[in-house]
Amino acid sequence: MNEMDDDEIVRLFHSNGGEERAFRILVEKYNRRLYWHIRKIVLSHEDSDDILQNTFVKVWRGLKEFRNESKLFTWMYRVATNEAINFLSEKQRRPYGNTMEITPLLENRLESDVFFCGDSIQKELQRAVLGLPERQRLVFNMKYFDDMKYEDMAEILGVAVGTLKATYHNAVKKIENCLRIADALPGIE
Repeated sequence: MNEMDDDEIVRLFHSNGGEERAFRILVEKYNRRLYWHIRKIVLSHEDSDDILQNTFVKVWRGLKEFRNESKLFTWMYRVATNEAINFLSEKQRRPYGNTMEITPLLENRLESDVFFCGDSIQKELQRAVLGLPERQRLVFNMKYFDDMKYEDMAEILGVAVGTLKATYHNAVKKIENCLRIADALPGIE
């Protein structure tokens, strides 16, 4: 399939009879990227699939009103981010779930995840990332793993670029400290 840019996809969606074709192209283009963005937030493959489906349902509904006031890419990431954060917030409201209790739950998921294919160093990095506060974890994942520009992150998260740079810097320092501590402790792989 030829690679359409986002503006062409939106125009096709708004053209007479082009909705379904445009949406299929959009899903094909962004399915993988959005899945991995969500997956880094919630860790579970099954939860990520559910959240991705919810994201695309909201994108489908929202495309009818989308008028290119922001980039399609950043708007979709904002929808996916909000869906993932709402999912985690809902988990925190359940009987087992405040922030202090959800981190060990996510670590256990990381340990038992058959889809995780990283080595022990990657696992330690993921544990360190899980130890970050939610906002720092989100910013770190978007910058480090997704290599996203601060300007795009600012649009997605509704936060100033300077704030994002500071948040990322603080997250990196915490991760470095966590990894240093893990290296110093015996019995940690």
